[in-house]
Amino acid sequence: MSDLKTQVMAALSTVIEPELHRDIVSLNMVRDLEIVGDTATFTIVLTTPACPLKNVFLSRCNDAVIGKVSGISRLDIKWDAQVPTDRRIGGNLDVPMRSIIAVASGKGGVGKSTVATNLSVALADAGARVGLIDADILNPNIPMMMGLGNGRPRVVNNKMLPIEAYGVKVMSTGFLIEADKPMIMRGPMLHSAIRQFFTDVNWGNLDYMVVDLPPGTGDAPLSLAQSFPLTGAIVVTQPQDVAVSDALRGAAMFEQLNVPLLGIVENMAGDFFGTGGGERLANDRKIPFLGRIPLDAEVRKGGDYGRPVAIVQPDSAAGKAFTQMAQTVAARISVVMLQTADVIPLNIIG
Repeated sequence: MSDLKTQVMAALSTVIEPELHRDIVSLNMVRDLEIVGDTATFTIVLTTPACPLKNVFLSRCNDAVIGKVSGISRLDIKWDAQVPTDRRIGGNLDVPMRSIIAVASGKGGVGKSTVATNLSVALADAGARVGLIDADILNPNIPMMMGLGNGRPRVVNNKMLPIEAYGVKVMSTGFLIEADKPMIMRGPMLHSAIRQFFTDVNWGNLDYMVVDLPPGTGDAPLSLAQSFPLTGAIVVTQPQDVAVSDALRGAAMFEQLNVPLLGIVENMAGDFFGTGGGERLANDRKIPFLGRIPLDAEVRKGGDYGRPVAIVQPDSAAGKAFTQMAQTVAARISVVMLQTADVIPLNIIG
């Protein structure tokens, strides 16, 4: 590496990644450094396509290099993204996915599936490869919310192909049964169905697998946590006390199962259900608060008609809240995974 490249890399090593609190050079986020005249060209590899901090990196890199390294008066920064891999998944599952995120709630009716749907489509819209499993086996709602109510998966080489909508690959028992037929299963059957959604479906390569769990602390979340290495869990609650008390039990369940809690989402906030209960729970339990979603009729309509508001109305208050929540979740996933990894597995070229 030339002397000037060495100086630029040394200057960039003073730039701290805001979420991980380590410098971007030791994290191997800087690569392909070239010097052309007075311009330093390099790529910053983000830990998620949904990263909202590009402007922060631009500002900090310019402050670190321009005026500090003689001969460099301009930076040309390109962007790439590589979601860190939860290495436990490869050791337990022969499926090419980097992370598994459970979306749970302590009780029904708090909008958990709505959060899971909008989280998935927002991550996909940012450029991530996303799968969504409807693990509410007995009461599948995801097909309707994704506009896939009449979908039927094809089988190729003895594996089902997930059905795609809004850039998200989806699998649900709702694709496999008639809408007016009940699903009647005992615990072991639920366990088997959830496992088959991982192992008997050809997902391809995924950055994020989002699993929409049934409400409560019953067989499905227990089976999932015991069968697969969960990167983390999100607990959804409404703001009012009765919902928060149930969310508390849901969070405690994941803590007992040693599943990292990514955080709390407060859904349906506003005059009707109140505001702040989910955030108070997060603060009391010292759990990250992932965002507050306002109560909005358009969110409900989006679920009924298969048009997630994060995509269909991204500039609405709810659409912006879902997008910000997805970015916060992606950042939290990166932090959780990189706490147990030394570096992002990339090679520095230069």
